[in-house]
Amino acid sequence: MELAPEFTTFVLIGLLAQLIKGALGMAYGVTSSGLLLGFGHTPAIASVATHIAEVFTSGASWASHVYHGNVKKRLLWRLVLPGVVGALLGASVLSYFSSATLKPWVSAYLLLMGVWILARVWRKQAPRPRVRGAISLGLGAGFLDALGGGGWGSLTTTQLIAQGVPERYAIGTVQAAEFFVAVAAAVVFIAVLGIGHWQIPLGLLVGSMIAAPFATYVLNVLPVPALTASVGSLTVLLSVWNFLR
Repeated sequence: MELAPEFTTFVLIGLLAQLIKGALGMAYGVTSSGLLLGFGHTPAIASVATHIAEVFTSGASWASHVYHGNVKKRLLWRLVLPGVVGALLGASVLSYFSSATLKPWVSAYLLLMGVWILARVWRKQAPRPRVRGAISLGLGAGFLDALGGGGWGSLTTTQLIAQGVPERYAIGTVQAAEFFVAVAAAVVFIAVLGIGHWQIPLGLLVGSMIAAPFATYVLNVLPVPALTASVGSLTVLLSVWNFLR
């Protein structure tokens, strides 16, 4: 089959999103969904493409973090089970509402996610001795991630770190859980909507594979606060643009 002229754009979006995720441990879905919306795609198409690509990218991350011992198993399942339920609900809602109805709400949600990411640059919160509310966190993050096309890592990773979970285990456990959440959302989307726009997730996946080896290099070159601020600013600008449109 012949590739669409926009295929290169999808590859570049996947490349950028994977570089950001590899460096920060989050924001793959927020970045890719925001850019796809900016290029005129519907919230459903943006979310289904992002989650299909994330099945593969998060699967690789899951295997890597398990191998390196970065996953806390008890915390993992406290996030996975409600996260899958939330993703199923969010994907179902997104699949049955019109694009015109949902696009302003999804843009507003991504705008809040951008502000949330920016707040991470200067927010300093005293660690608490143990993780609380993991079940409600997983449920809410899974629902919003499927509905808005991203946000799982941004919501869960920042909350776990704020509660005193070391970054290594917070990022590793969240990325491992993301695989199950992405699978749940992708199954609903494919069952209801099909894969009529298969070149979008394929392009995202190709770009992600190209970027994966260089993500650590980006982290070493750019200071984390500067990179986080850049991602948050980009998300806010894209969301405002999409909302105004």
